[in-house]
Amino acid sequence: MADWANLLTELVSARGRELNRYGFLLTGDRAEAADLVQEALVRVFARPHLSWDLGRLEGYVRRTMLNRFLDQHRRRQRFALLLPKVPGPRADGDHADHGELVADRLRLLTALDVLSPTQRACVVLRYYEDLPVAAVADRLGCREGTVKRHLSDALTRLGTALGTDRQALQEGDAA
Repeated sequence: MADWANLLTELVSARGRELNRYGFLLTGDRAEAADLVQEALVRVFARPHLSWDLGRLEGYVRRTMLNRFLDQHRRRQRFALLLPKVPGPRADGDHADHGELVADRLRLLTALDVLSPTQRACVVLRYYEDLPVAAVADRLGCREGTVKRHLSDALTRLGTALGTDRQALQEGDAA
């Protein structure tokens, strides 16, 4: 087996769950997240490099996932007017029996859908990946002020969608 195949196997076995979780936070859908991971792996390993180590390779795959997510959203915007509007998930019905945690999770996922793709990417990178603003700006290829603006707008929109204020969301970050 080629060296790149060993790296692929090692990456998927060691970090596959985290890559899928990252994809889920970006897309909000398990199937789309799995597709995003698969597409990123195919793109990365289509041109394997000899000097890859596992840590840098995972970062490269995550960057590819982020870029692919943003590209897909741009393409979907072109067709958004042609598609029928479908209501989002609800906290009642099948999930009501599972308690408040499921309801809170659905509220959060629905609130994340309110954000633009760039705002969502900023929130995921800042609060899930725990990256500083400078690193988020570097990953997205924009300035720190732009990231701060996206984060500010995202926290305001999330606060409105979740029925809480922006200050409470920021204090949750500090805790």
